Amino acid sequence: MRDGGRIAAAIEVLAEMARRHRPAHLALKAWGDGARYAGAKDRAFVAGLVLDVLRRRRSLGWAMGDETERALTLGACCFAWDWPLARIAAAAEEPYGPGPLSDAERRRLSAPADLHEAPAPVAGDYPDWLDPHLARVFGEGRASEMRAMAARAPVDLRVNVLKTDAEHVLKALAPFHAAPLGFPAQALRIAAPAAAERAAPVEATPAFEKGWFEVQDAGSQIAAAVAGDVRGAQVLDFCAGGGGKTLALAAAMAGTGQLYAYDADARRLAETVKRARRAGVRNLQVREPYDPDALADLAGRMDVVFVDAPCTGSGTWRRHPDAKWRLTPAQLARRLEEQAAILPAAAAHVKPGGRLIYVTCSLLAEENEDQVAAFLAAHPGFAGEPIELEGAGPWRTPAGALRLTPLTAGTDGFFGAALRRLA
Repeated sequence: MRDGGRIAAAIEVLAEMARRHRPAHLALKAWGDGARYAGAKDRAFVAGLVLDVLRRRRSLGWAMGDETERALTLGACCFAWDWPLARIAAAAEEPYGPGPLSDAERRRLSAPADLHEAPAPVAGDYPDWLDPHLARVFGEGRASEMRAMAARAPVDLRVNVLKTDAEHVLKALAPFHAAPLGFPAQALRIAAPAAAERAAPVEATPAFEKGWFEVQDAGSQIAAAVAGDVRGAQVLDFCAGGGGKTLALAAAMAGTGQLYAYDADARRLAETVKRARRAGVRNLQVREPYDPDALADLAGRMDVVFVDAPCTGSGTWRRHPDAKWRLTPAQLARRLEEQAAILPAAAAHVKPGGRLIYVTCSLLAEENEDQVAAFLAAHPGFAGEPIELEGAGPWRTPAGALRLTPLTAGTDGFFGAALRRLA
């Protein structure tokens, strides 16, 4: 495919998403299934362009003076991918391209994208209804915080110390130019792909199949480390999901103690079992929700109960940009109800003197500080305590919790708080 056909395909995918309210990955799959002629590079180009439009939809619409799929896609070629006007114009006129540029499009694509007068939701590329929520957390800096959230994300890896060390992983991934982050200790990073390129296919490598590393954002690794020193401990991952933080906890436990994984959705636990086997985890028990008494024998016995709560996922919008446009106030309200129910259910398994760790990948105070405050107000047998995590000082909140964002930490957005059950 030539550039014009690829641009037209991106416009088609975006129009399909708007028409059928489809998530990006399903719309891209549907296009790919019908475009057998498209090679791997074509698919990477189209997917990358679609996702970059979604990352910057409102600021692109402001720059173009038009929010149609065509205008946004042409704007992304210019303002996100830095194509000169001549290249965009030539691509538009190619066979199977989107058609010649109008005079208005040429004017817009020739002028710099000036966002100084744009409202914060436009400059920061997020829905209007979220503005008071984000203003509460970030104040006047919310547009800058959210602009960082609109950038492409790097590929972060966690070295699995149960099987190897960073030196061996770096050697195995030398073609991808992975580099140590320094903090967290086992984190490696591969730079975000350039425009029109796909992310490094690290999961296709022999090193991945051997369980030498996991693909995991550095923020997620830090969030798991909020659990503190867990060697020899009894640990319950109460919302294990696909197992990313479960495996990070297992690595920190170094084969000591006992780790339990539980999730209300049994389907997600199947992935945890597969991943744990590949990672060489030997101290994991999976408790399935089909049994109403699955956790009865753990009540009041756990040194650490780790709650990676279901949330809006607003901290991961770099990787899932369509999610910010699909989130609604009603969905946020449902998440808040779930979180409010999960915390006391998880707390029942913490032993006296043990810790309850609450983590989300959300930016919103309603899902973070508010949930912690409401829980503590209703459960005087618990008290918040500052998170003591070497290297994480810059991200500690006044209350001693952690808040990570792409702008401040270079990671996805995460929140973590530690609560101690009083003896």
